[in-house]
Amino acid sequence: MTSSTSISSFEQLAIAQPVLRALREIGYEAPSPIQAQSIPHLLEGKDLLGQAQTGTGKTAAFAIPVLTRIDLSRRVPQALVLAPTRELAIQVAEAFQTYARHLDGFHILPVYGGQGMGSQLRQLARGVHVVVGTPGRVMDHLRRGTLSLNHLTTLVLDEADEMLRMGFIEDVEWILEQTPPHRQIALFSATMPEVIRKIANRHLNNAVEVKIKAKTATVDAINQRYWLVSGVQKLEALTRILDTEDFDAMIIFVRTKTETVELAEKLEARGHEAAALNGDMSQGLREKVIDRLRKGTLDIVVATDVAARGLDVERVTHVVNYDIPYDSEAYIHRIGRTGRAGRKGKAILFVAPRERRMLRTIEQTTRQSIQQMRLPTLQDIADRRIEQLKAQLVQALDDQDVSFYRDLVDKFVAEGIGDATDIAAALAYLMHRERPLQALEEPEPPVPGHARERSREKTRPESGLLRYSLAVGREHGVQPKDIVGAIANETGLSPRLIGQIKLFDAYSTVELPADLPDDFFRLLKKTWVKNQRLNLQLLDNSGRKPHRKSTTAEAGKSGKLGRPKASSENKSAAQRRPTNQL
Repeated sequence: MTSSTSISSFEQLAIAQPVLRALREIGYEAPSPIQAQSIPHLLEGKDLLGQAQTGTGKTAAFAIPVLTRIDLSRRVPQALVLAPTRELAIQVAEAFQTYARHLDGFHILPVYGGQGMGSQLRQLARGVHVVVGTPGRVMDHLRRGTLSLNHLTTLVLDEADEMLRMGFIEDVEWILEQTPPHRQIALFSATMPEVIRKIANRHLNNAVEVKIKAKTATVDAINQRYWLVSGVQKLEALTRILDTEDFDAMIIFVRTKTETVELAEKLEARGHEAAALNGDMSQGLREKVIDRLRKGTLDIVVATDVAARGLDVERVTHVVNYDIPYDSEAYIHRIGRTGRAGRKGKAILFVAPRERRMLRTIEQTTRQSIQQMRLPTLQDIADRRIEQLKAQLVQALDDQDVSFYRDLVDKFVAEGIGDATDIAAALAYLMHRERPLQALEEPEPPVPGHARERSREKTRPESGLLRYSLAVGREHGVQPKDIVGAIANETGLSPRLIGQIKLFDAYSTVELPADLPDDFFRLLKKTWVKNQRLNLQLLDNSGRKPHRKSTTAEAGKSGKLGRPKASSENKSAAQRRPTNQL
């Protein structure tokens, strides 16, 4: 068996390929210590006694082996996971679903008190492979005869000490006595009181013991805050934070490699110098990104945990956990990228309501209370921009000879364009057209459960979007920010109204409001990007020439509609899936 200390990737473990594929997709790049030490033993069918804190990745430590060994052809309960609370039961069941996304026909059922029996009875009657439940509700089903453990191969006791604290330990023992004699048991507990050890001695067979030492860390040099995700979309929230925080350089952590690219492109399109950093990039490219960050030609890096290991750049003043980490140890590593060598740093954590449990675990690990932050309002952003403009004006008046521009303003006044105040106001408007100094109306808080719909209403016109092709692509060196900038600068259209941009080799597509005037298209007809005329043309939703008759506005008097016919390479590129998206 491979030593756990030498396991640096999930590929080294005998995990089922569909499960391995899911792990890659969600960004699991290397097993945590509890996973590296537990998975090999559990895959071999051994009983296991694991001591590990919440937030160390132990759910995956038992879920991955269970899913690897499951027999999908037998729709009977083969694994039972006991959890102390309904919240944990739901969380564990959802983790199983995530890892099993490529296991066709896999069924899991969470059972807990406070939920109607009817739905649980129907699903148990149809058949499930894994049951996750609280002791009381599992006992109810066993006594009713609606849950059979005759085919059980694995039993997991998650957070056994918590079940002891809550008075469930006798229920747990009763359930253990209902299981077949030859079944695997994995018992996980943050602490190991004598009662738990006695249960392990009674019911586990030659158990392997795995102990992950609880790590605590003081991070006094780092100011930690969290934002409770609600109402405003995460990207909008991040944009507001970037507009109001005084930062030199920032690392934003996300869970998956794909997200690093997508978020970096979205930030670039909003005018930030951002780049992705992930494990799929070559070592040379990663070093280039870090070197740019160090030299100040790059301000924001969007990274995964593994890609950012060992990253030490003095300029980094802020770390943003855009996605909450899977365990508290990863959080400590993340925020440790700032506040180094005696310098002060700031860390911001995005926390969904259902992730508050992990927030508490992180607070225990860091031995600090993390303060909830108020998301900057649109008025805060406008005030901040006004202060920045004022500072720029003061510096320009102090440091620069502006006599030429004063004469130019006097000339404009003499020509009757307006008085000096109006001209200054117009110049300020032109300078900040894309970053308004005047606060727009704050969006109303969304009705619970409708945040996505509310966001869509605010960012897309009611008349919807249409997709267009552009005769410029990756081979021309174009980036989403170039397209956004060209459209916004030439037409005055707010970047907020520009929808999804996809880059292909020889062309690109962009989504634009459906109710644009003819002048908009006449302006873009003359626009060039990367030495290529945009040649904007309407597409239907599938990327094909639309069957319906186009309007004058859609055609923009630019000739036939449809995909640009540059070469055969265009056709092959059109068949390939785009890799860059906004």
